[in-house]
Amino acid sequence: MSETLTDITAGLSCPVPKFDYDRVLLAHGGGGTLSHQLLSRVIFPLFKNRWLDSEHDGAVLEIDGVRLAFSTDSYVVQPIFFPGGNIGELAVNGTVNDIAMCGATPLFISAGFILEEGFDLESLRKIVESMRIAADRAGVSIVTGDTKVVDRGKGDKIFINTAGIGVLKNGIDISPNRCKIGDQILINGRIADHGVTIMSAREGLTFETTVESDTAPLNDLVSKILDVSNKIHVLRDPTRGGVASALNEIATKAEIGIAIDENSIPMDDQVKGACEILGLDPLYIANEGKLIVFVDSLDAEKVLEAMKSHPLGAESAQIGEVVADHPGRVVMKTQIGSSRIVDMLSGEQLPRIC
Repeated sequence: MSETLTDITAGLSCPVPKFDYDRVLLAHGGGGTLSHQLLSRVIFPLFKNRWLDSEHDGAVLEIDGVRLAFSTDSYVVQPIFFPGGNIGELAVNGTVNDIAMCGATPLFISAGFILEEGFDLESLRKIVESMRIAADRAGVSIVTGDTKVVDRGKGDKIFINTAGIGVLKNGIDISPNRCKIGDQILINGRIADHGVTIMSAREGLTFETTVESDTAPLNDLVSKILDVSNKIHVLRDPTRGGVASALNEIATKAEIGIAIDENSIPMDDQVKGACEILGLDPLYIANEGKLIVFVDSLDAEKVLEAMKSHPLGAESAQIGEVVADHPGRVVMKTQIGSSRIVDMLSGEQLPRIC
């Protein structure tokens, strides 16, 4: 019998979890196995409610007959300026995308800043300006926020927290639980650009042509997808932990099998080469402007065409499908025709990536 920890204020009790580690590791923030252990053993049992139980990119709430999506995220990327963007633009786009993955139209965002003493104000101005530009591009307003300053050496220049809310139209129901056998899996373009960009900025890697972060607001692309099909079952942006972690989360939650084809997954040749040199698996590398779509096979072709017609989906592709075999697992057909299990990332490939 396990011991119990009593939450006096709520009158609830929950099992005391068993931990593999007694301290937080960088890998606990990587979006892989340890991240999920942290959530499932510490956060979810104590905050347990039906909205959290959905394990979605945001909570879908109904207030006085109005359906809302609500999400929050914190950004600690290093370096704070990188090819294709910066921490401020990333924060706005990330929260816009989390709301969009619920099938909602993002409307309002909050911005919370934790600044380190000594951080230069010109850099802060550039970051805030980029947030305004990103918000304008996505059609959202930054309407509230907070600023805190910590002692020199007690932070890392700047951390940003954003939260957002949006509205869902009637009839839209996007959730991992809606996966069904035969669903086709689509992605809107090349993977791993963001993670490789951050790593190259840290390590001083150079490429023959510019490799940039793919950070972008996906709400307009999602709107276009939803306009052509009412058979969209799941949307997910594969950020921390990459495509592999996102697919594993969905397979586990929906208790379905997922089969993907390595040859079908779009990837820049230079990014692929960088991953080979660095010993990184691109399936586990973060993206910031990509979404995965699970759609009924009857509508897959027209949804794919709609995605390709959008500037953020020109390189869209079908990369797999939902299958009855191996429930809870992701299996990939490799470039040489063999099959391998694509498991949840166990460690941390790239810390401080978003």
